Order: sequence, then C-alpha cells, then structure tokens
Amino acid sequence: MTCQCCGSARLRKLGEDVTETLEVLPRQWKVIQHVREKFTCRDCEKISQAPAPFHVIARGWAGPSLLAMILFEKYGQHQPLNRQAERYAREGVPLSLSTLADQVGACCAVLSPLLQRLEAHVFAAERLHSDDTTVPVLATGKTDTGRCWVYVRDDRPFGGQGPPAAMFYYSRDRGGEHPARHLAGYAGILQADAYGGYNKLYEATRKPRPIVEAACWVHARRSFFVLADVEANARRRAQGRSASVISPLAVEAVRRIDALFDIERSINGHSVERRRQVRQELGAPLVDDFERWLREERPRLSRGNDLAKAMDYLLKRWPAFTRFLDDGRICLSNNAAERALRGIALGRKSWLFAGSDRGGQRAAAMYSLIVTAKMNDIDPQAWLADVLARIAEYPARDIDDLLPWNWQPRSATRQAA
Repeated sequence: MTCQCCGSARLRKLGEDVTETLEVLPRQWKVIQHVREKFTCRDCEKISQAPAPFHVIARGWAGPSLLAMILFEKYGQHQPLNRQAERYAREGVPLSLSTLADQVGACCAVLSPLLQRLEAHVFAAERLHSDDTTVPVLATGKTDTGRCWVYVRDDRPFGGQGPPAAMFYYSRDRGGEHPARHLAGYAGILQADAYGGYNKLYEATRKPRPIVEAACWVHARRSFFVLADVEANARRRAQGRSASVISPLAVEAVRRIDALFDIERSINGHSVERRRQVRQELGAPLVDDFERWLREERPRLSRGNDLAKAMDYLLKRWPAFTRFLDDGRICLSNNAAERALRGIALGRKSWLFAGSDRGGQRAAAMYSLIVTAKMNDIDPQAWLADVLARIAEYPARDIDDLLPWNWQPRSATRQAA
C-alpha cells in the first residue's frame, strides 16, 4: 500500500472507519436425499433396511419448513397460492396450484389436535372479546358474503396470567345461530358490539347460565366523533367538497368519553381490584354526569337526527356500558377482537374471495394459530415449521407443550436436556 498523494510506502495506521451495508441472499432450494441401504442376511435370508424418514404429509415430499412458508405466506402475509406458485416457478421450482392447495388441506388436518387445545384454552376465559367481518365466498356466477368470527382471550389488561389467544370460525352467513353454537358451553363475560345475534346469549333463561354483556365504548364514541371531526371537515373544504356541520354536543360527548379512556390508560395491566377501585373513585362520577347530560339533551333532538341516534345507542344499552365500573376484568373497548380481524380486512384486497366453504374453514383454523402466535410474540413461520416437524411423533398427553406460549424450539429443548 502506498500514499495516494505522493506514492510513498512509509505509511502508519492512524485509525479506521467502518461502513456497513445491509444485503440479502437469494432464497435457496434444496432436495434432501436420504439413502437407505438394504441388507440381506446370509444366515436367515431376511432383508433389513432403516425406516423411511418422517414426512409431515403421508407419502408426501414437502418438508416442514416449506409447508410452514406456504401456510404463513397465504394466511399471515395474504399471498394467494397462485401468486406463490408463480414466484416459485420463477425461482426454478414449478409447483402446481392444486398441489399447493392439497398441502394446505393436509397441514390443517395435521394441526387439528393443536387447534382443539387452543379452542379449549380460549373458552376457559373469564372474559372474551368477540367480533366478525365479511369474507367473500365464491358461488355460481357470483360471490356470497360469508363471515369470519373471532373470539379473543386477553387477560393482560387486568393482570391475568392466562396467555392471550384467538379462535376463529367461518360461516356462510351472519345468522345468530353461529355465535350461539360457538359459545354453547361458555358462561362468562362477552365484550362485543350491539349485534342482535348475541341477544339470546344474554337471556336469563339461557343454559348453562346467561352470558354477561359488556358493551364497547369505542363503538359508541365513533358516531359522536364523525359529527365532531374538525380535521375531516377542513380536508373536505380544501378539496372543494361540502363540509358537514360540526355539532358542539358531539364535541362535548367525545370529550366526556375521552376522559374515561384517560383513566383506563393509567390502570391498564393492574389487578382486578385495583381497576375497580380507581373506576369507582374517578370513573363513576364522570359516567353519572354523562348520563344526566345525555338524558337532558336527548329530548331536544328529533328522532331522525344523527346525534340522537348516537345517544340512543348508548342509552338503550346503558347497563352494558356501565358494567365496567363494578368489574375490573371488563375493558372499555373491544379493540382486542378488532385487532385480531385486521389481517383479514387487509388481506381481502389481495385474495379477493375464499374458493369454497371448506377454504373458509381452513382459513379460520390457520388464522387461529397464526394470530395466536403473534399475540404471544412468537414468529409464526418458525413455530409452524418446528411443530410440523415434531407433531406426528409427539406424545398426545404433552401436546400442550407445542402451543405458542409453551413452545420451545427443538434446539433449545436439546440444550436443556
């Protein structure tokens, strides 16, 4: 090395600078061959051979990591199988669409014992969040509007020790018989919107006993916020569109509801008793004052007024909205269920529709597993790959060890041993 200025070789190191560049290596595919030699015995003339290696799918060829990637790309990253097939073909691995679909169905069957344990865990909760969203389903010459239901167990807001989890179900329509079937054996607290299909669940004559209704203050606030959204009105004016009238009463309602949420932020994650104590001391006076204000202002509005409808939504369900004051397990919002459904809402723009009812059921099963893994801060693809590699030979009595919150990667298990 010589001086770049004069060409001298008399150089002495003064220091160094390090420049880092983030790069990615292209994905690599490989075929793993297991050679099993056959031997014949010269004495008894019997033939012996080592057993064939385990495959996730009987007589299959796909390894667990490949299957986990297909599942996570489809249900975690919302990439339909046809797009996956096109990308794999460009990488030199042509896989037919029907083959990929068969792999997905087989994996759902393999993972069904784990799904049953997940379901049992979710419905053992003291309190559940519930919501549903639309799922277009292919029909003759059109698409029908199916539904995907979710039930979320999340005890973290009240300091519960139960791991968070989500259970999804698919149905062809939004009939009330579907949540009735899903919740047939449940008798705790249900946080949900005002969907009429839940009403029979709250009846006193329900067996084994009625479910306790807890309403969502976010749903109630939303209607007031639309009528009080100053920024949205400013955007409309800037775009040359007609702006709606900002209601002072709506602004006041939003302010009062926001005060309740400010209290909730300070007690998130605290014990049930602590949450109840703070709500009684700080929240109850605000709620009582809010009710008086609503009942004073409501008679001054006409029946068809949008603000009147927003007030009626609250007043007609007031016991369900105020139940949180006496029970620290209840949250003010149903955001846990809405967050669980967010992936489906985003994915609809990518996969457009489910191919059949069976496809919808498979999607619900995989959403349950993947969303639960995410809720427990587990990489869903790594977890699926490890579980698919181990589940067939795993003892049935220990199957709970493979649930996301109990899962230990095989490498960590070997080190512990």
